[in-house]
Amino acid sequence: MPFVRHSNRPDASLASKIVDITMNEAPAGVRRGSMVALFAAVAFMNTGMVGASTAGTLIASHGEGPGWSGSPNAAGVLGTALGALASGVLMARRGRRFALLTLYGLAVAGAVLAFAGAVAATLPALLAGMALLGLGNGGAQLSRYAAAELYPAERRGFGLSVIVWAGTVGALAGPALIAPAARAAERLMLPGLSGPIAASALVTAAAVAATALLPRTVTAQGTERPPGLSLSMVGTALRRPLVRTPLVAMMAAQMAMVAVMTMTPVQLHLHGHGLDVVGWVLSAHLIGMFALAPLSGWIADHWDGRVTIGCGIAVLMTAATTAMAAPTAHASGLPLALFLLGYGWNLMIVGGSSLLSGHLVAEERTQVQGVVDALVWSAAAIGSLVAGPLFGSGGYSLVAALAGTLALASLAPLARRR
Repeated sequence: MPFVRHSNRPDASLASKIVDITMNEAPAGVRRGSMVALFAAVAFMNTGMVGASTAGTLIASHGEGPGWSGSPNAAGVLGTALGALASGVLMARRGRRFALLTLYGLAVAGAVLAFAGAVAATLPALLAGMALLGLGNGGAQLSRYAAAELYPAERRGFGLSVIVWAGTVGALAGPALIAPAARAAERLMLPGLSGPIAASALVTAAAVAATALLPRTVTAQGTERPPGLSLSMVGTALRRPLVRTPLVAMMAAQMAMVAVMTMTPVQLHLHGHGLDVVGWVLSAHLIGMFALAPLSGWIADHWDGRVTIGCGIAVLMTAATTAMAAPTAHASGLPLALFLLGYGWNLMIVGGSSLLSGHLVAEERTQVQGVVDALVWSAAAIGSLVAGPLFGSGGYSLVAALAGTLALASLAPLARRR
């Protein structure tokens, strides 16, 4: 039997009366099933996004020249920002299950369009497909909040960290699928790099299937339809310190992480290292980004999201200092710096998400979370664009210094009183 949580206030809007099944209101079986479905869908979506983005970068570079190599990833990041914003609106109006099914469905269509662009060597179709894939990735990012709401307040950090950890699957499986999928495409007389994008369409479709297993949202009867995106409500929420603090922290972490990560392969290439070294260093980074997410959730649950953000700031600054001190140490300093960069990002994302999950009322939660994620992914795009000119003018150490400065700047709102 479905469970509905009703507000005690007579003037509560439908946004506070439409909820997904929550951990403290549902049987343990429903609880576990919901987490499995969310985890599987995010893992599938991340796998598809990583594979398509990598293949798209190579396709653009080979077909249009190195100057266009970053365009597919930029299109995916833009789509992710828009997807996060759309997720917040759809979740407020129709529930999380409907929103995720819609955005993952659009991502499947995007992967098919990107595949057609890869086969026909048409860059506009490839970019449009990557943008649609990004919409699904935006929905996947907001899934951590759906997981948090399955748990009581004292365990929400753990719930959302499990979904962040699902990124580990995508980080490992996405690159691993590229070579086999390319060989399969060549056997079918198709361009080799179209294979990984076709594989992305399949695993994204699996994300749709996993999401379909989520419990349906229950709607209270006799209420009016909820409003769309309320800019005034979102603006008011963003001015509150308990919202502004995690927003600033997550934007700083995202920008710092993307800037350093984007320039690391270039730095290694300029010093004569091959793809094997690049892969080792980036693997250390990806392990830091995702593998320790449950530890971050445990810290958030036991000591609060603000403490978790503070730990992330310290780790990010340590990462930046290490990268500045050892910018060419490919076997020691750089892998350590990139691991710390990833884990500092993880701490700040999990800590910030924990605060947003616990300090927003039902009427504003999904919309504000969507806007926050859209801003965070917009910061990622800015970090990617700024990193190149900084690297060209001052080298890798200047990019690392930017990351440390951003981490330090995010300490100011954290240090203020609650």
